[in-house]
Amino acid sequence: MTITYAWRGDFEDAAVDALHAEAFGHGPTATDWRARVDRHSLGWVCARRGGRLVGFVDVVWDGGAHAFLLDTMVALELRGRGVGTWLVAVAAEGARSAGCHWLHVDFEGRLRPFSFQACGFRPTDAGLIALG
Repeated sequence: MTITYAWRGDFEDAAVDALHAEAFGHGPTATDWRARVDRHSLGWVCARRGGRLVGFVDVVWDGGAHAFLLDTMVALELRGRGVGTWLVAVAAEGARSAGCHWLHVDFEGRLRPFSFQACGFRPTDAGLIALG
């Protein structure tokens, strides 16, 4: 079955919440995803298979040259099949079209091959402060 990708695609909060719970291993949170992306995001990418949301990535930005990927998620049964790579590619094109010059991402160590080899990110120095 074909998977379609849509920049700033329509979605239901419950579908993103369920996908996030599956991707990050927690229960439902009833997050208002629409309000979150409307307030903070340059855009987002939805991946659908047969009408079902099977992938999502949020693209936040600084209002200028920098965009950042957050909450990249793919349904468990479709991982390792290129869905995440396409989510990132569509997100990069959306950010580029909006005038951004840089796309940033952070990730867990186990995702290094996906981020560097599959998606084309380059290693950089970065810093992080845990706030809670």
